[in-house]
Amino acid sequence: MSNAATSEPCDACGDPTTDALARTVRLSVDRANIDTQRLCPDCFADWIRRYQDRMAGRDGDGGDSEIIVD
Repeated sequence: MSNAATSEPCDACGDPTTDALARTVRLSVDRANIDTQRLCPDCFADWIRRYQDRMAGRDGDGGDSEIIVD
């Protein structure tokens, strides 16, 4: 793999994001990759806020989620 910075779009907003700034979010279930998203710093911060809200039960579902973080 090359160390050259590439510019690929953010999967959320579509803005070009270089490797040095990109964050990759991977969702796996039973070790199988379900989803991978390349996000720019702003979209990654939004994703983290949504994740924290859901883990704290602030997403409107009453906190009875069966999400297990491993």
